[in-house]
Amino acid sequence: MQNKREHSNEDFIFGIRAVIEAIRAGKDVDKVLIKRGLSGDLIKELYTEMQTHQVPYQIVPDEKLNRVSQKNHQGVIALVSPISFSVFEEEVARLFEAAKEPFILALDEITDVRNFGAIVRSAECAGVDVIVIPEKGSARIGSDAVKTSAGALYKLPVCRVTSLKKALQYAQQSGIKVFGATEKTSEVYYRQNLTGPICLVMGSEDIGLSVEVIRTCDHLIKIPILGQIESLNVSAAASVLLYEVVRQRQGV
Repeated sequence: MQNKREHSNEDFIFGIRAVIEAIRAGKDVDKVLIKRGLSGDLIKELYTEMQTHQVPYQIVPDEKLNRVSQKNHQGVIALVSPISFSVFEEEVARLFEAAKEPFILALDEITDVRNFGAIVRSAECAGVDVIVIPEKGSARIGSDAVKTSAGALYKLPVCRVTSLKKALQYAQQSGIKVFGATEKTSEVYYRQNLTGPICLVMGSEDIGLSVEVIRTCDHLIKIPILGQIESLNVSAAASVLLYEVVRQRQGV
């Protein structure tokens, strides 16, 4: 039976030496999958390069590698991003230097590729300047994400940070207010002033915003739920909040 989810070979790099050279060449590697139990000088060299360039990796059974590809992967497969990631601090500086009021969207461990792509598409349409995601726990940015975003991932700077909390704190220090979307508040979104430099934070599909992100936010806002289902899909919720920012900025 053929796997319904197909990936382009351009999403992956196979083999230990090939992955080492890709990292050294500055390829945007999302993650490296390494077969459990691999040893030897070459694999040690790979670990050194991953540590030097801060490339995430995961130790997995051989079966998982074979599900990704039947090619001769030598126990190592690198998942390569189709986009180049930006540096968050540089993007914030660029926006202020251009006399813009930053409109930033941070995603706290959005793991579903389709949700991620749909959110980025809405963000691009709403005029968001920068997307921020944590290095760990986020949906992989591959060809599926690009397709779901309708190409918006090629148009918006995406910053992958080691700590979302620290990125939000940097935004605050730069004069950007951070609003977190969560049901754990009584503040309805349309009663808040969402003009000026702003960073909107959306939480993961299952648990929402993490505790440390909630504690970091300047304000917490929610979308009132009037039906029996407890919450909106995160991509739908993001669209509602993004366009409230648009509405307020345009003075409608």
